[in-house]
Amino acid sequence: MQNNRHRSLLWGLIGLLLVLILFSANSGALNLSITHLINLQFDDPLWHIWLNVRMPRIMLAVVVGMALASSGAVMQGLFRNPLADSGLLGISSGAALMVGLSILFPAIFPSIMMLYGKMFAAFAGSLLICLLIYIYSLNSQCNLAKMVLLGVSINAIIGAIMGCLSYMGDEIQLRQLSLWSMGNLGKGSWDLVLVAVSLIFPALLGIFKLSHALNLLQLGDEDAHYLGINVQRIKRYLLLLCAVLIGTSVAVSGIIAFVGLVVPHMIRLQMGANHRWLLPASALGGACLLLLADTFARTLVAPTEIP
Repeated sequence: MQNNRHRSLLWGLIGLLLVLILFSANSGALNLSITHLINLQFDDPLWHIWLNVRMPRIMLAVVVGMALASSGAVMQGLFRNPLADSGLLGISSGAALMVGLSILFPAIFPSIMMLYGKMFAAFAGSLLICLLIYIYSLNSQCNLAKMVLLGVSINAIIGAIMGCLSYMGDEIQLRQLSLWSMGNLGKGSWDLVLVAVSLIFPALLGIFKLSHALNLLQLGDEDAHYLGINVQRIKRYLLLLCAVLIGTSVAVSGIIAFVGLVVPHMIRLQMGANHRWLLPASALGGACLLLLADTFARTLVAPTEIP
């Protein structure tokens, strides 16, 4: 009976996401509704704007929202900490710092890597902070307050470094750094969507597959070990997958806070703490929330856009 309710909620979220995609596709500074486009020739510039500007941005919002909310749910379960989040714990800041370094010092990465250079930088930064938090969480004296303080410290230190980078950069680099720090989906293109999907979807499938192991980890490391789980290996896999999700998201959209913190809690109120349902529902909820926020950001004061 409960499984039927959970399935109904998942289908409801899928339906809501489809409605929001249609709403977002029809919203903007230009009237690009489907009914209006049908009456135009396919080579009309409005078709080009709809297909190559608006739709890639919508798809990017969906993919990034899925990644952020899912990684937030995993981290809250992994650290057994309701405040765990990529932004609160400094993981997004670590990814953004490495992207900032790649912007100011592009020679660090081979030119042949192109966009993947920023992906690699963001992934490396997020993985480094994930490992730091994981090592700290192994401390027997680690608690909720100390974990939050660690995240605040990481954000403060990286914020200071980003300030130095902003001072060192030229006008173009400063603008790029500002967009990264505020979060922006305006650079969406089909190439960018393809790159994001190629990294985020496999990572999502990986964490969905580990949902049962994540449920067992909620019992404690010792009990999970007795139930046949290789605790350290599962934690390493989950950290690696979270680093891929967060690093890719920061690389394509900059820092977008609180999606990974708020959405899992909202879903948990309706579905409980079973990660078999929590993870896919959080992914759908994150996609809905970020898509709705991005739609309002580009329409409330159109044609001006709110970062």
